[in-house]
Amino acid sequence: MEETHRKLTLNGLVETALFVEELPQACDFYEQVLGLTKSKDSDTGCVFRVADQRYLLIISRRAARTPNKTASGDVLPPCALPQQDGRGPGRIAFGISKDKVDSWRERLAKYDVDLLSDITWETSAPSLYFRDPDGHMIELATAGNLGSSVRCD
Repeated sequence: MEETHRKLTLNGLVETALFVEELPQACDFYEQVLGLTKSKDSDTGCVFRVADQRYLLIISRRAARTPNKTASGDVLPPCALPQQDGRGPGRIAFGISKDKVDSWRERLAKYDVDLLSDITWETSAPSLYFRDPDGHMIELATAGNLGSSVRCD
């Protein structure tokens, strides 16, 4: 039995969710500023396709506290635990091409997005950091930045 469990691997990250106060404003930010394609939209939240089988869910904080029903009628548990309430800034990183970093700087400036940090890692991989309207930290990362010595203290 132990051998079977060692062979189990994950196939990748399929979706990430961020909880927001103002759903329309947040959805507009991800659609207009980051250019993501919205695949679903409701009063509960919206779903953006980031890449093949990779999705970003933007969920209203109010909706995160209640169970949700699927189209077939199945009930999903609330996204946020009562004691958590879905509060606190999240962090997400999107991959970008190294040759598009300048274009992304220009796009962020066009939408008056405050660039908090523009760094180049020891591996020569640049990253851009900024916040969305709800204060979530967004990174636009190029290949190679995780190979650097990152400290989280």
